[in-house]
Amino acid sequence: MPAIARRAIFVAPFDELADPRLLAELAADSEAAGFDGFFLWDHIVYSAPTRAVLDPWVAMAAIAMTTERILTGPMVTPLSRRRPHKLAREAVTLDLLSRGRLVLGVGLGSDRHGELEPFGEVHEPRAQAQLLDDGLEQLQRYWDGAFEPRPVQRPRIPIWAAATWPNRRPVRRAAGLDGLFPVELPAPAALAELAGEIAELRGAGAGPYELVVTNGAGTDPQPWIDAGATWALTGFGPQPKLADVRSAIAAGPTG
Repeated sequence: MPAIARRAIFVAPFDELADPRLLAELAADSEAAGFDGFFLWDHIVYSAPTRAVLDPWVAMAAIAMTTERILTGPMVTPLSRRRPHKLAREAVTLDLLSRGRLVLGVGLGSDRHGELEPFGEVHEPRAQAQLLDDGLEQLQRYWDGAFEPRPVQRPRIPIWAAATWPNRRPVRRAAGLDGLFPVELPAPAALAELAGEIAELRGAGAGPYELVVTNGAGTDPQPWIDAGATWALTGFGPQPKLADVRSAIAAGPTG
């Protein structure tokens, strides 16, 4: 029997999709079609020709209210430009609103679209990495009871960490969390390599772990699933077309 994975829609809330009511509608349609998640990019601005950029956190609140089953979350939010105490409050609020259906995607982020240095944010990768690690520690402390209310999900809201192939430091960080979201993978064999490294880093009996991949609509995810992916996301790039998203949703998770 072939390996299976959960399926999700993954969209940038840009331009044609820069409408929170539309995103909530698409998420509800995705749930009805049998998908397991509806995830959003998290950016402040983006390179041309993108112009309209929506805040994903407010949109996810709308998604939480129009769905009952699917997971949602930002893929990914750079902790270096977030205040951990504010993010902790936002995440718990959304976790409560969704009744435990939030996944927090985290990463360093990049300044290639002009959303860090022009706004006074840290943009040097080493400094960003330190802020990310410090922020993760603070989030855990807040969620452990320093803040109330605590999240619905225990022991914490699941955290998936991004890692750009072939960098390994982010992989080591991700091994201590709940999932790895690798990007720019050249082939399924690279994912299988990362899966082996994660298993070794976590050790026997470490519990469930998510390996998350993204491919364009119409791509057969099975080779990636066979390589270890537990989530297969259907993505549409930085210029998503509403018609393409609707078509992929209508085709369903096995389409």
